[in-house]
Amino acid sequence: MTFQMTSAAFQNGGQIPKKFACDGQDVSPALSWTDPPPGTKSLALIVDDPDAPAGTWVHWVLYDLPSGTRQLPEGVAKDYELADGARQGHNDFGEIGYNGPCPPRGVAHRYFFKLYALDSKIGLKPGATKRDVERAMKGHTLAQAEMIGKFQH
Repeated sequence: MTFQMTSAAFQNGGQIPKKFACDGQDVSPALSWTDPPPGTKSLALIVDDPDAPAGTWVHWVLYDLPSGTRQLPEGVAKDYELADGARQGHNDFGEIGYNGPCPPRGVAHRYFFKLYALDSKIGLKPGATKRDVERAMKGHTLAQAEMIGKFQH
């Protein structure tokens, strides 16, 4: 069994609609995924852009998502903690939650949506950075699902 993620908003490798970008409504796209492997205790999601001029730019950090969760709706609230106990971290815009593609004009950038199935909860306070979450996940990742979307102005 493979752990896979899909979105109703865009195909893997396809164009992310403007609605989900900084000059659109800047809401998170709906995401869904298959069952994670047995032993999964929590899920974590990191969205980043490795093509940013200053190096990889982080757009979303979400962790301690309950293991039974199979989808995120469009427009996840930009709150430190969600109703299901999931926590959101700071992105490179200095904000909590999702901020969409916002590349400079020109060539398309790639946006990696990476979902991790973990054998434990991360347990960090809300507001953690990608680096904090990656450090806490080390040695606890059972599987990873990934989607790539593209966006350009």
